[in-house]
Amino acid sequence: MSLPSNPPELPPRVFDDGDYERIDAGLADTDRLLADSYPGDAGTRQPVHTVYVPADRYSPSLAADWGQQALAAAAEAGGIRRLAELVGLAPGLAAEIAPRVEAKLRDEPIEDLRIDFEDGYLAAGRSQDPDATEDAEAIRAADQVTAAIASGTATPFIGIRFKCLEEATRRRGLRTLELFVSRLVQSGGVPEGLVLTLPKVSTVDQVKAMVYAVERLESSLGLRPGRLGFEVQVETPQIIIGADGSHPVAQLPHQADGRITALHYGTYDYSASLQIAAAYQSMEHPAADFAKEVMQLAVAGTGIRLSDGSTNVLPVGDADQREEAWKLHARLVRRSLERGFYQGWDLHAHQLPTRYIATYAFYREGLPKAAERLGNYVRQTAGAVLDEPATARALAAFVLRGVQCGAVGADEVHASTGLSELDLTHLAHPRLAQPRLAQPRPAHSRAAEQTPASTVAAPAAEPQGASR
Repeated sequence: MSLPSNPPELPPRVFDDGDYERIDAGLADTDRLLADSYPGDAGTRQPVHTVYVPADRYSPSLAADWGQQALAAAAEAGGIRRLAELVGLAPGLAAEIAPRVEAKLRDEPIEDLRIDFEDGYLAAGRSQDPDATEDAEAIRAADQVTAAIASGTATPFIGIRFKCLEEATRRRGLRTLELFVSRLVQSGGVPEGLVLTLPKVSTVDQVKAMVYAVERLESSLGLRPGRLGFEVQVETPQIIIGADGSHPVAQLPHQADGRITALHYGTYDYSASLQIAAAYQSMEHPAADFAKEVMQLAVAGTGIRLSDGSTNVLPVGDADQREEAWKLHARLVRRSLERGFYQGWDLHAHQLPTRYIATYAFYREGLPKAAERLGNYVRQTAGAVLDEPATARALAAFVLRGVQCGAVGADEVHASTGLSELDLTHLAHPRLAQPRLAQPRPAHSRAAEQTPASTVAAPAAEPQGASR
């Protein structure tokens, strides 16, 4: 827009340099807080799920084995396309996603795998010498992870869940953590996609203790400072509302030196702590929704990711039981996605088909409108919806997640918007900085995880009429 030939005379200035300096000084702490504590998402890939397996059952072939079991279960139900229709997808969409889901189950059936030394680990409890057994299993787990990476069979993200830092299990959990990480370093190094999971967190002090533990591991093992991060599992009501009436979970991002990579909701431990009857413990119970809403508020803008929990209703048994469990699982996955939880837990190989059916349907259903609006925004083309920068970021993030999990092809996005995967990354994350100190990345980095200058030019001006 050209300036008028005779601009109006400006009124006298009210604010002088001293006023600006005084306001800047008064807001210096706010500026530092926003810059340091709320850097936004790192733009790296987030897995769509985490699979938990007892430590004594893990082997390098596990992911492929689960993929084959998932495909076999789907074939028994009539195939991926028929299963997609069974859980509520329209025939056209079911046909569209079926080959993508089949390919995913063949090539990358598990995105994130957690070798479990906590609730799911029973081998040590059956041993005459539980500590010696768990010591050996921790070392074996590290060796198996190293072997999986060497053979190319490792999942993109992998790690352990060790016992919690409550008094009864504290030293056992720390010993398992120490053995696992030390053995990885001894065997060739810590993988890029390493994830450590701290369960049953009740207080901020437990997280501070975990920060100290990983700092000691780094300094003793020669790892660079900040190399080890960890997830926090939200499984106790005390971390949501503390004894003083505060929300301890909201303090975690600001007391952990950037070490926390994600918060994971624990469906059943949390529900049981509230005395909810077993038959009604669910990811969609109102108590669960309240806890997860607090979690969302606590980490908004911090770069810490969120994961929903699991359903223990498994697609096993006769055909009717499987179908009902698949319908439930698909519905819950979709529900989580719609509420901004882009990751969840899976507990059985037969849950993988509906994990990807529901996830791929979510992104493919939303792609046409999102791509149209995103293209209009980038090209500054008038459309039916007037989007502001914040909405454009959300649109780009939505499409980017679809590309990263395989639901959407980068070529599809480029054809409809002119944007590459890297362009999407920078449009979704305009403040893109280096990832959080220990934000895990998959072993094989993708283009979206690099940070050269974006080829997307920012719009010259915000569309007129867009609200803040």
